Amino acid sequence: MARIFDVVEYPSEMMDEIVHRFPETGVADLRFGSQVIVREAQRAVFFRDGHALDVLGPGRHTISTANVPLLTDLVGKAFGDRTPFTAEVYYVSMREFADRKWGTPQPILVRNPGMGLGVALLQGFGSYSFQVRDPQQFVTQIVGSQGMYRTGDIENRLRTMLLSKLQDLLGETAAKNSVAELIGLTEEIGAGVRAKAQDDFAAIGLTLKSFYIANLKPSDKSAEELRQMGLLDMTTYTQLQAADAMRDAAQNPSGGAGLTAGIGAGLGIGNVLTNTLQGANQPGGGAAGGGAARAAAAIPDVMTPAEAAAILKVSEEDVVAAINAGDLKARKIGNAFRISKEALEAFLKG
Repeated sequence: MARIFDVVEYPSEMMDEIVHRFPETGVADLRFGSQVIVREAQRAVFFRDGHALDVLGPGRHTISTANVPLLTDLVGKAFGDRTPFTAEVYYVSMREFADRKWGTPQPILVRNPGMGLGVALLQGFGSYSFQVRDPQQFVTQIVGSQGMYRTGDIENRLRTMLLSKLQDLLGETAAKNSVAELIGLTEEIGAGVRAKAQDDFAAIGLTLKSFYIANLKPSDKSAEELRQMGLLDMTTYTQLQAADAMRDAAQNPSGGAGLTAGIGAGLGIGNVLTNTLQGANQPGGGAAGGGAARAAAAIPDVMTPAEAAAILKVSEEDVVAAINAGDLKARKIGNAFRISKEALEAFLKG
């Protein structure tokens, strides 16, 4: 004989569960007069024959035509209020699921006009939180008949939605701000992503409660990885390999003069290499010759490391590291270095 449940409840904190079905498999034998207990942070969605009949809030609910009026049409008139019937109850957690992690699996490409190669590759990570807004909609559209639905079952979908909005917003913001300014606008960008993603979350019965960017920085992809991504032509790729070699020789990977700074943030030597490439590919004389002459005239005959760094668009520490590594010739006078125009030009030519 089938067991009739007089009391239905799920006494769990549901820390990682969004939805728990009672029973997890099959259906429950209930009757008018059975009680459904719902805790403060829960909602119970009452189902029969695939139909969502009602959503029960916190408290103790006695199943009756008053509590679940649509049940009468499916079960028929109860005989003495003791007629058994089958149903399912889906307990939905209404707590905020906080501190969920997101990150960019691949760098996000944004425009960076006038700096480096004119593009920026940004990577970021942070956290977000969400909450069920419409229990019946979420169960109907997402959970289906699963016995248990955890946060891990939907996190990939939510992260994809968030990264899509982040990429879209970075593209819009980069049109008005430099990459350096973008990195300083993490709070504003986070608020923008939250606003953009609300409709997508609402469409599946959820609310995006928060979205935080913990870090947004230039990518550390190498020239080889960028070439495989189709972002570099062979000429630029060759020059940027030389940039990587200079960085490694200087043994200063965190100094900001490497490939990432040049491409990602518009800093480093990317701009100089790009201009050098353009000058090298121009035929002599005419406007091209005039441009080369102006570029040469911009370099003083003798420079301090700081002045050379300004020309190369790198940090002074990177120039000193290149001198100490023997890549850039300089003369030491007392405790100070002096660099000739010829030495800097030779350094740029490799």
